[in-house]
Amino acid sequence: MTTVTLPTTTATAVLPRPGRYAVAPDRSLVELTAWYGPLPTHRRRVALTDATLTVPADPTEPEHAAPTLRFEFEGLDRTDGTPTVLTSDTVELLDGGRKLQLTGDLNLRGVRFPALLRLRVVERADDRLLVVGTALLPYRLLRRATGFRPGRLPRPATRLRLLVAAEFA
Repeated sequence: MTTVTLPTTTATAVLPRPGRYAVAPDRSLVELTAWYGPLPTHRRRVALTDATLTVPADPTEPEHAAPTLRFEFEGLDRTDGTPTVLTSDTVELLDGGRKLQLTGDLNLRGVRFPALLRLRVVERADDRLLVVGTALLPYRLLRRATGFRPGRLPRPATRLRLLVAAEFA
């Protein structure tokens, strides 16, 4: 058996230079998995149509103090054609900048559902940022609030995992 180690960043890693960064469509991966206890019951890929990272130029200004992230998914909700949007209210740098914790809302079917997205910084440069992470959502609460189902057929689920990998450049 072999062990594969993914590259990590140094402890001095922070966000890229101030500016607005986007994700190219071919430089992202999004996957939705429904879990029932320890078992995955449904898994599918989702299209990431737009993702932006905005790093403020002057973090001392109160209205632009925190960086913001916005992810737009197409095909997450198959009942209507409106895109699902995950926006961050706050971005916390954890573990010396090697991890990001986003607190925000998942806008699904016009309902804003609170979400926590934890990202690991895989690679960082002055003009790009490569991250991978997950958001765990309680399925029953999400279903009650929005009527969302992960697939066409009803399958048992207790939680949903939204896996996101994106390269902002």
